[in-house]
Amino acid sequence: MYDTIVVGGGLVGLATAYHLTQTGASVVLVEKEDALTAHQSGRTSGVIHSGVYYKPGSLKATNCRAGRAALLEFCESEGVPYELCGKVIVAVTEDERSRLQAIFERGQANGVACELVGPEHLRELEPHVTGIAAIHVPDAGIADYPALGRRLAERAQERGLDLRLNHAITNIASHASGITVETTQGAITAQTLVACAGLHADRVARMAGLNPGVQIVPFRGEYLELCPDAEHLCRTLIYPVPDPAFPFLGVHFTRMIHGGVECGPNAVLALAREGYDWGTVNLGDLAETLGYGGFRRLAAKHWRMGLYEMHRSLSRGAFL
Repeated sequence: MYDTIVVGGGLVGLATAYHLTQTGASVVLVEKEDALTAHQSGRTSGVIHSGVYYKPGSLKATNCRAGRAALLEFCESEGVPYELCGKVIVAVTEDERSRLQAIFERGQANGVACELVGPEHLRELEPHVTGIAAIHVPDAGIADYPALGRRLAERAQERGLDLRLNHAITNIASHASGITVETTQGAITAQTLVACAGLHADRVARMAGLNPGVQIVPFRGEYLELCPDAEHLCRTLIYPVPDPAFPFLGVHFTRMIHGGVECGPNAVLALAREGYDWGTVNLGDLAETLGYGGFRRLAAKHWRMGLYEMHRSLSRGAFL
């Protein structure tokens, strides 16, 4: 009998287990893959966000700022690679100027160190970027998130974390003495369960008898990498002014913590929950997506953009 079962070996699950073990609780973490951070946590571009975009006073804004500080403190004390390389958010047309101003005001209200700069100062920061105005966020950065995950696991295991890889959940049952999680390698019982299941969060919730009222619709973001002789063209992270019609930050250039520069992402409907390429198809996942009313409403409104994103995925010239 454990105090807590944590479901999911990504950064959220590992950070949760790390903090719970600090309280002296007995914790077991179950992960369906044979390695940690195998999905979203190990496939991000590694950006440390500063909270410039979020509505002032919102939980996103508050948690982003607090989380950034905690992340930097942990990376510094534990030797996890990170770099505060800064970023610029660049307006290239006049109609983007007002949206850039709104982002700047949000950043100021959220206590983010940022400044609004003109084209001359932008050229000093990024000599190869052309824009009519930009926001410079000097404390944005990048980190090695898989290394962060490994270090969280090591520290939690030192405090007694029981780490169970290759344990896919098949059922969750509540009873008088706690919660029993059936896995592909046997049952585990605890007083409480914390689900940090990423792309399967909705399924785990339903398995536990809850109705989250929403459903995960999988999109993947694809990146291209700059050729080595072009990497010097980017000194910082370079972002566009996001389009308010879509919940994405737009295609950006990202310096990588171990070298190289990525350009992306697009936003392509995935044909499986973990469909990282066109060759990965899960008919059950796809049928679930197509049958979901939320997706159908999204597709009816934005089908042209969806087709364009698919075209950009299949054509490197269109992506460029």
